[in-house]
Amino acid sequence: MSRARTARLPLLHIASWYRKYRVLVWISTIVGINQLGFGSIVPVVPLYAQAFGVSEALVGLAIAVYGLARFTSSAPAGWLADRSGRRWSLFLGGMLTAFGNLICALAPTYGVFLLGRFVSGSGASMVLTAGQIVLADITEPATRGRTMALYQTVFLFGVGFGPIPGGLLAQYGGLGTPFWVYAGVGTLVAFLALWRLPETRPADAVTAREREFVFGQQLLRVLRHRPLVLISMVTFGNFFARTGALFTLVPLRAEREIGLSPSQIGFGLAAVSIVSLVMAYPAGVLVDTFGRKIVIAPATLFSGLGLIGFAFAPSYFWFLVACVVWAMASGIGGGAPAAYAADAAPPGMTAAALSAYRMLSEFGYVVGPTLLGLAAEFLGIRPTLIMTAIGIVSLGALFWLAAPETYQRRRSVREWEHSEAISRRD
Repeated sequence: MSRARTARLPLLHIASWYRKYRVLVWISTIVGINQLGFGSIVPVVPLYAQAFGVSEALVGLAIAVYGLARFTSSAPAGWLADRSGRRWSLFLGGMLTAFGNLICALAPTYGVFLLGRFVSGSGASMVLTAGQIVLADITEPATRGRTMALYQTVFLFGVGFGPIPGGLLAQYGGLGTPFWVYAGVGTLVAFLALWRLPETRPADAVTAREREFVFGQQLLRVLRHRPLVLISMVTFGNFFARTGALFTLVPLRAEREIGLSPSQIGFGLAAVSIVSLVMAYPAGVLVDTFGRKIVIAPATLFSGLGLIGFAFAPSYFWFLVACVVWAMASGIGGGAPAAYAADAAPPGMTAAALSAYRMLSEFGYVVGPTLLGLAAEFLGIRPTLIMTAIGIVSLGALFWLAAPETYQRRRSVREWEHSEAISRRD
């Protein structure tokens, strides 16, 4: 074999690997870049809202309105993904993200800031919902757990690493600077989706008008499906705790009671990415080897322990320890719920099932910051974090006791109908 041919072999292997996995590569890139921008504003949002001179409850509302937008946009994102294609749902999501963050950066009042948060939340919902639909399109049950784990690794890295540049930008450039950066990130996401991502929507002969009607019918059916509702409750609890506690109360407690700066808070939250990156793929292998439930339920316990750690952390060191424990929960259970939801979707209803899953889950984003903000005003931050920990662990226990295992077999339409009938009867 000639030296030139030998030198070309690695390039041929890389090209072959890229052809096989290019959809996964580009959807992970798109979502990773988007979440990097999102992570950059995580330590800033409560401080930015507080700069308008509002109470803890209104600080929570600034995060809750973002969740409200994600909640109301999940179903439209799935409908657009079915009607016009996954790429166009991602494109519109990226552009809305950019526009919303521009409004936030320029907001002269708290009310305008809320409007920007709602617009950017709608964009985020479209990006995340369409991204999960793309993954469901390209995966099979036997490898879905590890594929979702790879995707989740990128997702968590963006959210976890983003607070480092976000905190530095806020400290040295002002609290509005991360929003300008996220606007640019949203624009990049929009054009990458159209330029590089192949379309994964299954080809069929259904017209746009018929697809719109069918999607609505499918959405109503999957909202009554018990396994999907149970996994959505678990993710609801995760979103409730993440946005209401981690993104709202934890930065406030870290600043007021521990005396940390925005950059220190950013570095602490970024520590989540390190442990999550290490654990995400092994957890995906476990999901594909032993099933979904055995990974999902214990992860809620680590989430509860992390919240307890944040409630009692007396110093920066213990704040970092709590971040690591929370990261263990994110790394272990990050991709498993989405894999479970995709398993539970019947053939031909992937977009409807994942839209319903995200819509029910995102409701935690709506109520978490506001309810926990109000609770913190009347009870204090520490008792509120403790109660949240108890709640999220309880939802994990309910899922373990009541949800069926969905792994290791393909379900036909007849099987799914039978399961749905049992769910309605119960």
